[in-house]
Parts: sequence; structure tokens; C-alpha cells
Amino acid sequence: MNCKAAFRSLLGSAAFLVFSAGIGLADTTLHILHINDFHSRIEPINRFGSSCPPGDDAEGQCFGGAARLFTLINQMRDDLSAEGHPVLVLDAGDASQGSLFYTTYGGQVEAEVLERIGFDAMAVGNHEFDLGPEGLAVFLDTVSFPILSSNLDVSANNLLAGRVLPHVIIERGGLRVGLVSAVATDTPEIAAPGPTVQFLDEIETLSAAVAALQAQGAAPIIALTHVGLARDLEIAAQVPGLAAVIGGHSHTYMSASDPARQGPYPTWVDSENGAIVPVVQAGSNGRWLGHLVLELDDAGNLLHASGDTISVDASVTPDPEMQEWIAGLAGPIEELKARVVAEAEEGIDGDRVSCRARECTMGNLVTDAMLARVADQGISIAIQNGGGLRASIEGGEVTMGAVLAVLPFQNTLATFELSGADILAALENGAGQVEEGAGRFAQVSGLRYAFDLSQAPGSWVSDVMVQEAGEWVPLELEKVYGVVSNDFMRNGGDGYRMFRDNAQNVYDYGPDLADVLAEYLADNSPYAPYLDGRIEER
Repeated sequence: MNCKAAFRSLLGSAAFLVFSAGIGLADTTLHILHINDFHSRIEPINRFGSSCPPGDDAEGQCFGGAARLFTLINQMRDDLSAEGHPVLVLDAGDASQGSLFYTTYGGQVEAEVLERIGFDAMAVGNHEFDLGPEGLAVFLDTVSFPILSSNLDVSANNLLAGRVLPHVIIERGGLRVGLVSAVATDTPEIAAPGPTVQFLDEIETLSAAVAALQAQGAAPIIALTHVGLARDLEIAAQVPGLAAVIGGHSHTYMSASDPARQGPYPTWVDSENGAIVPVVQAGSNGRWLGHLVLELDDAGNLLHASGDTISVDASVTPDPEMQEWIAGLAGPIEELKARVVAEAEEGIDGDRVSCRARECTMGNLVTDAMLARVADQGISIAIQNGGGLRASIEGGEVTMGAVLAVLPFQNTLATFELSGADILAALENGAGQVEEGAGRFAQVSGLRYAFDLSQAPGSWVSDVMVQEAGEWVPLELEKVYGVVSNDFMRNGGDGYRMFRDNAQNVYDYGPDLADVLAEYLADNSPYAPYLDGRIEER
């Protein structure tokens, strides 16, 4: 199905939810096109989220890319507008981080893509702070549309003060559409916003923002969030006055038509004030475009809702001008990306669903590589956060571009000494948000452990064993062990405060983790991925 047929099929769908009896045709149909967690996928990706070779793209095996998004969004917006429908184009955050374009240009390219496509608003995502407040300032300096977060206090930061809006009204087709927003409150643990940016409670600040917009006559009011699906559902239930929640952060692929979905599009939530609120996300990496259709009465109240995610696949013709612009930017980094570093006997699983919840082959590979690099320094344990693994690798030739897609954050190896008690606490931290898909899950090498989430907090992890002289022996709480991790975790990222506060003999400035992985793959080529039971879920 081509992109025009895809969205026209939504308009003809009879699967609307009617919120009250006896309602006639709606006065206005608002169409919202949305993406989330684009993560710098400027060029097309394969089904694993990694860079797609040009040959595979030519054969129709690739998805997304800025040039395809440009075509699809503008075609849909133009056609819907020609039919008299108001259209909004929204980004629910995390345009940043994930490819060499971000590594090379520091967010400028991603911001320019959103500006060229013509987005109407963007939520601040946690990765917009990966380069500190300066990283978000790049977006503010580049785009002409509002960037939102209702739960950020940036008044003490001279780069951001007065520039990140708590809410906004966009007038479109006779509607005064209100937008509120929130970013995950654990952003200081998973990015680098610095001490001058404060993160406030999402429910309280969103409720206040909705009330402010209602006083200005805005309707409908939509929450554009970057907090993850679990928190989105709470927001929909607890924040009165919302017509819809459009989210990101958890990369949830929601669909009304695909059996492989991670949740229905939309997902309905009973609000505490008696309303029914649709919640949607559109996967990640620009692979899908969300299309939410809101039927509204003449006061802007929600009557019906429908929609679906649309695959940004080979049926969408890339915009040639956007392609030419991207090609010019890609020139300086293409040689590095194309360099073959090794071979893999089969695919290496770095999917977030696997690596944030259980032992995964990419977790084993990366932690083995880390440990091998520093084994001669008296280091015996490697711990890597699953959220730091951003892609899988296909079998066959492995390029540096594929390695950098897995490890795009320019993290360095960090070595330190830590007590057995703190290692156990670290593993407990890693298991603490498995059900939420958080990135803190601990992938390990030189270590074995079991976890059971049915136990009380603080007792999830058991049977921790370390390897000494080729034998597996129990972890001793009072003993001091040599540990290798990455500098993000060592400085307290993803909740690993014990690394920050209790580590001794610290060195945070080792080689880039991507280079370590590439060299390990080269030394062990052809690499055979494996699982060995080092992490057991009970």
C-alpha cells in the first residue's frame, strides 16, 4: 500500500470509538502526524535499526531516513490540507543521538531536518541533553517552531532561559490547539543536563499547564511527552483536560493493523475525571509515522479517535533535494562507516527488548570486549548498561558504521575498584526497572547472576558468582574487585550512583568503547555470537 492509500484507508475506517450516544458528525477532524525517538537516523535503516547499505536500499529492504520522512509528511499534509482538514506535525523528543551525523555535527543536522520538513512543535527528550544544555541550544538556535517541556525549569541556565516553553497554542483550521509537554525526570541520570536545569514532577506541572491553556480558551489540549508508555498511561489517567497523549522514550511500536505491534494504536485510558484518553507512540528511528485522527465538536471536545502507524518503507520515494543535502553531509564520514572491521558468523542481537531485560548476544560481546581490553590491569568484572546498546549487527561483513550504530555515544572505558556489596547493589539497580524497559539493565562479563522480580525490592538479585583463576566462586561482599564499565555509568548514569560515590582508583578516560568493540571483533573474526547463561531470570 502506498503512503497516500495508507492514510486514506484510515479516514474510511469504521473503527472509531464513540464517547457519547447520539453524537452526529464532528465539526472538525484534526490530523496529527507524529514521530518520536528519531535518534539521528538521517539515512535509511535496516530492520535492525542499523545503517542500511545502498544496495539493500535499492532492493527495497530499508526503512525511514530523513528524505523519505520529508516526502511522506509533506504529501500527507498537503493532501489533507487540500481537503480542508487541519494538520499538525509533532516530534515527541529524542531527535538526537544514534548515528555518525550526531557524532559529527552535534545535533545541527537533526534540527535542520525537522525545520526543513516543517514540524509544528517538538518535545524535549532526554538525549537532547547528551551534550549538556549546549546540545539543546543547538535545536533552539536552528528551528523556528516551539520546543516544549512543562516540567523543566531552565531559568537558571543562560543558554535556555525563556526559550523552552511550558505550553503553547497553535491555531490551525479554526482550532486553538493547546500543547503541553514533559520529559523524563530521571534525565540527570541518563544524560548530562547539568546542575542549572531542574526536572519537576510531570503530573503536577502538566496539570498546571493544562489549566493555564484552558484559561486561554485552548481546545483540544494534547500532551506531547517524552516519559515512556508507562508514565504516559498515568498522565492520561491523572491529568484532567487532555484530549490525547502523544509520547516517546520507550520506543513503543503501536499499531491498529500489525499483529507484531507492542500495543494497540491508540491505547485507551480511563481518566479519573470520567473521560477516555487515547495514548499513542510511533516506534522509533523514523521507521514509522504516526497518524492520529481526532474528531472534535464545535467546542474542540474529543468525540472520536482513530489512526495507525504507517511504515516508512520503500513505497515512499525519498525527496531528491533532501537526499542531495544529506549526501553532501555524509561525505566526510562515509569512508569511516564503510570500513570493514570483521565478520560475524550470524546476526548479533542488540535489540532493546532483549538487552534491557535479559542476557543478549550483543551484551555478551560488548562486555567480553571491555574485559579483554583491561584484563591485564587486574580487572575481572565488566558491567555495561543495556540501554547503551543501540542496534543489532547482521551476519556477514561488519563495518565500522555498524559498530558505531551499536555504540554511538562516544563513551570511554572506565576502570575502578568496588566492593562486592556495591557490585550487588549495582546489579539490583540494573534489575529495578526491567518491566519499564529502562536502560539500566546490567549486561556483564566475568560475572554470573540470577534475578527474580517477584521478590521484594533489594532482594531481586541472587547467586552472584565471579570468575577467579578459571573457577566460578561466590561474590564476597567485603572483597574489593576490579571493574570496567563506561564513563557514563561510572559517573552515576542510569542510577549507578554507587559507581560514582564509592569507586576507588578511578580512571574514566580509556579508549572509546566503539573502538574497543571494533578491535575485539577484528581479533576474533569471524565472530560467533553466543549466550552462556550468565544472566538467569527466575
